[in-house]
Amino acid sequence: MSITPEQQIVPKVKQNAILSVVSRGLHIDKRRLLEYRPLSISLNVSPNAEGSALVKLGNTQVLAGVKLELGAPYPDTPDEGVLIVNAEFIPAAAPSFEPGPPDENAIELARVIDRSLRECRAIALDKLAIIPSKKVWIVWLDIYVLDHDGNLLDASMLAAMAALATTKIPYYEVVDIERGDVVVDKKHRVLPLPLNTFVATVTVNKIGQSLLVDATQEEEAIADARMAISVDENGRIVGMQKMGMGFFTEEEVKKAVEIALTKGKELISQLKNQISKVLEEST
Repeated sequence: MSITPEQQIVPKVKQNAILSVVSRGLHIDKRRLLEYRPLSISLNVSPNAEGSALVKLGNTQVLAGVKLELGAPYPDTPDEGVLIVNAEFIPAAAPSFEPGPPDENAIELARVIDRSLRECRAIALDKLAIIPSKKVWIVWLDIYVLDHDGNLLDASMLAAMAALATTKIPYYEVVDIERGDVVVDKKHRVLPLPLNTFVATVTVNKIGQSLLVDATQEEEAIADARMAISVDENGRIVGMQKMGMGFFTEEEVKKAVEIALTKGKELISQLKNQISKVLEEST
């Protein structure tokens, strides 16, 4: 567990330097404003999880793991499995992170991921009921921020989606339908977790009069506002979350959505290509 710190304080001289560079159409590290940092995705990094992935986005690192357990469904969805998303900010991820229960920032990250996946039914929860009203698969999606250098939401969604896409359901047998008895063999994972679509989150930052993606931690600290826009592979907007004290004009919102649809498609393509490559190498 962890307490998420207040936004990093950037010296005035550095703020002015960032504003000057951004006004010229570049990030502080000389990337173009709509260019992401180098992206690396490692799959199946935790053998004890049903699915896992480590995403490195520049110096930001996020680990996502999926565990499957049998349990009772929600009363209002007796024929569907259950998704539960948790996020934890590891104290070692940033000098100012401290041990303790998650605060509103960690909770917000988990909720953005959760809502975005639910809105488009990214996971086919209707296919995870073993004995309707009695036994279904509960999908625990845990997200761990290991290194924080900005853009946690985008990195977290990529890690979450990669972990879900490589999750394998353990072998099971229904022993008694009436009593709801099911035997599970965790050592044998046989079926892929059923997915309906892939999702990516694109966080658009407003600094001065400029809009940019994949901000570093220092850039986030001086941003007027941020908008996280989640899109699926069919080009649908499946989630939006505005953050920060500043505002977006109507035109800036439209531009942010255009950016998210374009960059989201690129991120999903990179993710799917990486997964396909790993699957090919394992066969």
